[in-house]
Amino acid sequence: MRFASLILLVATSPIVAGDPCVSGLQSGQKPGPYSFLVATGPQRGQETCYVCDTADKPAVIVFARKLTEPLGKLLSQNDRWLSGQPKDTAACWMTVLGEKNVSLDALAKWSKDKGIKSLPVGVYDDPIGPPTYKLAEDAEVTVLLYANRKVVANFAYRAGELNDDAIGQIDMSLSKLTGKK
Repeated sequence: MRFASLILLVATSPIVAGDPCVSGLQSGQKPGPYSFLVATGPQRGQETCYVCDTADKPAVIVFARKLTEPLGKLLSQNDRWLSGQPKDTAACWMTVLGEKNVSLDALAKWSKDKGIKSLPVGVYDDPIGPPTYKLAEDAEVTVLLYANRKVVANFAYRAGELNDDAIGQIDMSLSKLTGKK
């Protein structure tokens, strides 16, 4: 009986804050299609599946649960990276989870205020995210880098964990994704 109680205690114990956040598809897994309502760019107001459009091109998907200053920094950096790639050779976009979290107009304004020019942003209607992506509930931001239809890097952050160091790590991985910063 004591052993069963110990197992129950361990199974129901909260995750220690020092544990790394694990969220989303892991290296080697294939990103599946999902559509979301785009707030910026030529597809504004349309349900769009950028995964469907990327084919074998390198791409970055950013999932976010709320709009923050560090997220704005990350997207601005990713926007610069995307702008530095030859036209139509790479893709990057951000999906806010939960349509009640932000309106399309507010998201478009936020994006513009952060200086994001070419990286589309939009809203997925479910706060859990696309089911096949298995995004962790405690992950405020999940960043997936993929090429040749397979995830090559995954970064996940709880509230307050996305900082300049984390953004720098993602930036280094972006340059490895295409060989260009």
